[in-house]
This record gives sequence, structure tokens and C-alpha cells, in this order.
Amino acid sequence: MATVTTAEHRSLTFLRIAVALQTSAIFFQAVTAGVLLSSSHGEVLHSAGARVMYAASMLHVLAAILAWRPGGGSPRPILYASGFLVLASVQVVLGIAHVPSLHVPLGVLMFGLSVLALAVGARGASSSVSRSGRA
Repeated sequence: MATVTTAEHRSLTFLRIAVALQTSAIFFQAVTAGVLLSSSHGEVLHSAGARVMYAASMLHVLAAILAWRPGGGSPRPILYASGFLVLASVQVVLGIAHVPSLHVPLGVLMFGLSVLALAVGARGASSSVSRSGRA
């Protein structure tokens, strides 16, 4: 049976927290996009949320690297996180350029992908606990 070390466990926990933060930030962006349509305060909230979402995407990349390094596992999460950071960069450019016809659908796609990453991370958490022999 493979056991999960404390360092690996912490790294994986950090990765799951980073993905959860990213998903929450994208959801906040969806909410503030609605506020943007109905209030003058929406632009400030959406702009601040964009910065948080982008920072969360960078944190996701960092967390993926840290989760890969201690255990020598698959670098696949780094590729996913990096791809997501590219999507976030495109999203920021589209938002600044005021191209809602691409900005909105890309935001929906990003939210879906982030929820999927969150679900896969949660599923991985239950399998790593069972592999370590803990209930």
C-alpha cells in the first residue's frame, strides 16, 4: 500500500484550497457581472474580482507545482493550471477590450472547468485517504 507523506498531504491540501479559491472567485465574477448590468457599483466589484480571480489562477499554478514536486507525481495538474492561467489571461484581455460576446461564454467555460477540477480534486482526496490506510 502506498502511503501519503505529511508533505504530500499538505501540498495536495494547498492545491485543493487553491482550486476552491479559484472557483469561488470565478463565481463571484459571474455575480458581479449581473450587478454590472444593474448598478454603477458593478464595474468596481467586477474589476476587483478580476484581479482576485487572476491571482487565484496564479496561486493554482504554484500549488500544482508544489503538489507535484514532493512526491514526484504526474505533472498533469501543472498543465491544467497553466492552461487555466492562459484562459484567465485571455479573459482579462477580452474584458478590457469590452468584447462581451467572447468574454461571457469564456467565463462560463472557465467556471465549468474550475468546478470540474474541484470535483476531481475532491475525488482524489477520498482515494488518497483510502490508499494511506486511514478511514
